[in-house]
Amino acid sequence: MSTLSDTTLSESCYFHPMINYESKLPPVGTSIFAIMSKLAQENNAVNLGQGFPDYEISSKLKDLVDKYVQQGKNQYAPMPGLLSLRETLSKKYNLSYNCNINPESEITIHTGATQAIFTAIMAFVKRDDEVIIMEPAYDCYLPTIILAEAKPIGIPVTAPDFKIDWNKVKEQISDKTRMIIINNPHNPIGKILVREDMLALQEIVKDKNIIVLSDEVYEHLIYDEMQHQSVLAYPELALQSIAVYSFGKTFHATGWKMGYSIAPDYLMKEMRNVHQWNVFSVNSFLQEALNDFLQDPEEYHKLPSFFQRKRDLFKEALSQSKLRPLHCAGTYFQLYDYSEMSDLSDVEFAKWLVSHHGVATIPISPFYSGKNEAKVVRFCFAKDDRTLLAAADKLSVI
Repeated sequence: MSTLSDTTLSESCYFHPMINYESKLPPVGTSIFAIMSKLAQENNAVNLGQGFPDYEISSKLKDLVDKYVQQGKNQYAPMPGLLSLRETLSKKYNLSYNCNINPESEITIHTGATQAIFTAIMAFVKRDDEVIIMEPAYDCYLPTIILAEAKPIGIPVTAPDFKIDWNKVKEQISDKTRMIIINNPHNPIGKILVREDMLALQEIVKDKNIIVLSDEVYEHLIYDEMQHQSVLAYPELALQSIAVYSFGKTFHATGWKMGYSIAPDYLMKEMRNVHQWNVFSVNSFLQEALNDFLQDPEEYHKLPSFFQRKRDLFKEALSQSKLRPLHCAGTYFQLYDYSEMSDLSDVEFAKWLVSHHGVATIPISPFYSGKNEAKVVRFCFAKDDRTLLAAADKLSVI
C-alpha cells in the first residue's frame, strides 16, 4: 500500500512579471497517452494505445442526431438532463437490477463520465479527507482528489490476477476516509468485480460515513457470459454509492463526452449543487437522440458479443507471438505480458515497440503512484478488424 501525497502533493511555484502563483496540481509532465500518441504518429504506427474506436458509430444514431438538430433542439436542456432520457435510464436500471431509481431526483446527465467523477469528488471530498483508490487507477481520479485538497490512499493490485485484498482496504479505513473509488470493469487491467467483492465492499462501508464512487463506464463490456456487478444491485451499498456511466464508451462515440450519474436523492442533491455551477446542462440534441436510440435495448445488449469477438480475434492472431495474454473479463483493453520478449521496463518497452516495430501500446506503470515492475502493457481492441490484424502481424515476427 502507498500514500500518494508524499510524491504528488509537492508545491510548484510559477513566476511571471505580472502574476505569481502556486499550482494546485503537481508537475506531472506530459501524460503517457500524449507521449505514445506522438510516437505513433511519428512512426506511422498502428495505434492500439489510446482507448477509442477507429470505426463508425451507428448510422441510426447519427441520423437521430441530425434529426434533432434540424428540429431545433439546440438550446439549453434542463439542468439535471432531459426528463424523458432520465425516465428511459430509470426503466433500464430498474429492470437490470431490480431497484427503484427515481428519474426526477436520482439521475443527472453530465458532459462525460469524467465530469461526473469530478463533480462527485468536489461535492463531497474536503480538505484533509482521505480517498481510497485501487491502483493501477484511471488517471482522472488522482488530480481531482488533489484539487479537493484531500489525501489519496493508493492500494495496489498487481499482476497476474490483480485481485483486490479487501482486508488491506479495511486496514486503511480511518475516521478521515470519506470516499472509496472503484472502477468496474477496470481500466487499464480489464478485470471485473464479482459478487464476493461487492459484498466485501458493502460490509466495509456499512454504518460508516463513507461514499462509494463506482466508475462503471464499461458496464456492457463483460465477456464469457459473466454478469456486471453494479453497486445498484446491492440495496445497502447503493444507499451509499454514486454510480457513473458513459454514453460515449457504450456507443463508440467518445468525442461526444456524454455520461450520467445515478445516486440516492440525498447524495444527488449535492451532486447537482456542484454540477449546476460547473456545466449547468448538457447538449440538448444529443440527449434527444440518445433517448430515442435507447428504446431498442439490443443496441447495448449486443455489445458483449461484439467486443468479445474482437478480443478473441486479436488473441488468436497473437497466438504464435511471444506475448502472453492476461485474462480480460471486461472493457476493451487487453493486457499482455512481454517478459519472454524483453527485459525493458514497460515504459521503455512501449517506446521501443512503437519506434522499432510500428505498434503503439500503453504501459501500466504510469497508473501506479509507487513503483511497479510488472512487464505488462495494455492494448486497445476497440478497433477495426484490419487494424487488429495489422498490429498482430507486426507483433508476431518479433
